Amino acid sequence: MTADDALRAWLDWLARERRASPRTLEAYGHAGRHWTGFLERHRGGPQALADLGGVTAAELRAHLAERRGGDHPLSARSLAQALAAIRGFHRFLERRLDVASPQLALVRGPRPKPTLPRPVTEAQARALMDEPGADVDLEPWEAARDRAVLTLLYGCGLRISEALALTQADAPLAESLRVTGKGGKTRLVPVLPAVRRAVEDARALDPFPAVPDQPLFRAKRGGPLSPRHVQATVQRLRGRLGLPVSTTPHALRHSFATHLLGAGADLRSIQTLLGHAGLSTTQKYTAVDAARLLEVYATAHPRA
Repeated sequence: MTADDALRAWLDWLARERRASPRTLEAYGHAGRHWTGFLERHRGGPQALADLGGVTAAELRAHLAERRGGDHPLSARSLAQALAAIRGFHRFLERRLDVASPQLALVRGPRPKPTLPRPVTEAQARALMDEPGADVDLEPWEAARDRAVLTLLYGCGLRISEALALTQADAPLAESLRVTGKGGKTRLVPVLPAVRRAVEDARALDPFPAVPDQPLFRAKRGGPLSPRHVQATVQRLRGRLGLPVSTTPHALRHSFATHLLGAGADLRSIQTLLGHAGLSTTQKYTAVDAARLLEVYATAHPRA
């Protein structure tokens, strides 16, 4: 078995057993190919499976330094992701193929500066959802469709891919919706009456036949609506409303979580609603809420 064979076996294992998302597989495969390609250049020839067991900490550091420089340098976050992929690959080699690389544990990657979610306010979220109706360049059914998609993102905390994966068979929406998220994991999210009304308004104006296996939201010619359309829609609306560039479709999902937390929801419930694998991912919203409280305090307190 060559190093490339081992890499393909690892990616196949990630897809079949770990049910990794296509984007994860693409990112990890890219990082793995860079790594095996570096070893070939560094060692002067193709690498066999046994050669991967002799990888040194110095070689891994040299590879990370190469990717940090060059014509397309990686950010600290991207470099940390590449290092995580390489470590995952070598853990697979050790556990499944009995090829250990103990020196890799000596390498420490960069610590990316943590970034906080940047949600919109409740008023801004409402303005975003209402604004498609004022767009004279859209057909009424297109405006209703865009409003329904944005209402789903904010009202249910869905990712774009999750909202656009809904089919006609999912409608009319019930009081709860089964959503398939990252890694093929499913979760139940409550559906507010306002969300159901927005989706039903869009369905009532939809000019295409309601075939059960067809997408719930369709493009101008009847094909599935693309994520790029949703991103472009929010970009256009935020410019018209004077909202910051951080206002993206995903910011509506952040707003869903932040506003729930501000209203007294507990972290475990928010974790379940968002479909996060670990609580640590959800905990970042506590920092957002605390920052907003301090901002309100500094603005409103007479001695601030």
